[in-house]
Amino acid sequence: MAKQPKKAIITTTINPPTEALKKFANIARDDNWHLFIVGDKKTPHAEYNDLAALDYVTYLSPNDQEEISKELSDLIGWNCIQRRNFGLIAAYRWGADIIATIDDNNIPNEKWGKNVRVGQEFGVSTFTWDLPVFDPLAPAFPSLWHRGFPVQLLNKRHIAKKPQLKTRKVLVQADLWDGDPDIDAICRISQSPNCRFNPSIIHYAGDKPMPFNSQNTFLSREIIRDYFLFPHIGRMDDIWAAYYVQAKHGDIVAFYKATVFQARNEHDLVKDLKAEMIGYEHTLELVEWLFQDGGPEGQEWPEFMPRESLEAFKVYQGLINADA
Repeated sequence: MAKQPKKAIITTTINPPTEALKKFANIARDDNWHLFIVGDKKTPHAEYNDLAALDYVTYLSPNDQEEISKELSDLIGWNCIQRRNFGLIAAYRWGADIIATIDDNNIPNEKWGKNVRVGQEFGVSTFTWDLPVFDPLAPAFPSLWHRGFPVQLLNKRHIAKKPQLKTRKVLVQADLWDGDPDIDAICRISQSPNCRFNPSIIHYAGDKPMPFNSQNTFLSREIIRDYFLFPHIGRMDDIWAAYYVQAKHGDIVAFYKATVFQARNEHDLVKDLKAEMIGYEHTLELVEWLFQDGGPEGQEWPEFMPRESLEAFKVYQGLINADA
């Protein structure tokens, strides 16, 4: 009998245990996952005592994170979603083969985690795309675009051909989200969508690199060293991580049907817009740099990437290498 993969769920939160987190704890109990919850300075830590007492849940307090690496903690800073990197490290050290990264407002449905094909090589419905970046929302909702799709390319998006089944080894499975989709502030301000994805969606991708986020996304252990949520770049932390890991590992991503309902927390959309400006200005430039001949290996990062972000990435990789 084939060995069953060890599976972890990670998230950050500043809230008391949410409906979503309670459901994920039940999934961990019933379906052989382990849930890692990363706290922050604002998190009501005492309210996690009951969950932390369960043998399939680990709560990482601020002190726990600093015990993992005070240096990385200081470089990332507090009160930010990039604390999730400590969940990646903890899950990796625990031995996880598959790491699901979720948000505390992603309410899972009954299909969540049931058709995860991370680590497998199989036929993926693949769109041919004439632009340097594929927009994974375009096939389902042509008027919307995924957060992190370069805005300079918006008026050039066009799906002219039906997808073809092409074999790829999937190391990242990005499941979609009913409800409030992961779009940028420009799209949300102008359209305020509430989505229901076709439940018959199968695994699909584009033949170009594509943005994916850190919510409802399943990652192979194989790529964790190169998957880092960059601090100090606003709401591009997971998006630039997605592009970087594809530049290092190739065509490894497949999207899949919605397996959560996102009951999005209240956001200041103007604040979100400001936090996305670095992406509007530089994402396309970053992609061009990452996917140049020879890739990013040995090349100097562009000046728009904060040096503190790169130093944090270096420390993170050192921690992962030490546990490899």
